[in-house]
Amino acid sequence: MIPRLAIPGSSLLLLVTAHAFVFAAPHMTVGNNGPTEISGDYRYAYHEPETAAEARETACTEALFQALSRHPTVREQTAPIVDSRLIRSVIQTLAKQHVHDQRIVQQSEQGRTVYCKVSGRFDVDDVQRVLLAHTTGSGEQALDQNRALRIISAREAPDGTVVVVYQALKRLDWLGTAYQGSLREAADVMVDFYDEQGTLLRSTRHPARKTPGGEDIMNPGEIATLKIAKPLNAKTYRVWLVK
Repeated sequence: MIPRLAIPGSSLLLLVTAHAFVFAAPHMTVGNNGPTEISGDYRYAYHEPETAAEARETACTEALFQALSRHPTVREQTAPIVDSRLIRSVIQTLAKQHVHDQRIVQQSEQGRTVYCKVSGRFDVDDVQRVLLAHTTGSGEQALDQNRALRIISAREAPDGTVVVVYQALKRLDWLGTAYQGSLREAADVMVDFYDEQGTLLRSTRHPARKTPGGEDIMNPGEIATLKIAKPLNAKTYRVWLVK
């Protein structure tokens, strides 16, 4: 039996260009209509308490997002859009509702690094329909959240760094003594960088601390800022949380 992909409802796809958070209405053009094959892959390093099974699911979910975001029709239709949350929402909707015959083509695991390659089919006409639904609808999309953290905002600063503002939802303890129920490893901010073609250049994991030097405890409700240097050849980036 070929395993199906489970797409978590709160997965975040945040593609941000250097041209800020301004909404531009997409110019709809007709491309190659009808069903088309897609494939994508993703390599993911995980840490305890996340299990290997959870990491494999995350890798396969991200592989499907990669397959959609790199498809020529999706790239063409979303190219005029500079609203990062709209792009994320469109890709998430396509992945959850419009991809059929999803298959895991290849999986591997080496140490704590897992790899997943997936394939599927979707109708390219759905891209226009999803875009229209999102651009004519109302309501602001929420940023990513898991049990320990909430991403409040993500932007590119003038110095080229990516600035992520987040809020602790639970007590985050980074001391040597682990508290029962500690979610230290779940309290990480993931940042992926992509080149001009949408190819993944680097995936990084950053502990959610109050200060870069590391005040070791964040209490619920406290807000902190993370600054990440962007690679020189990176054109877009994506900020997300492990669920």
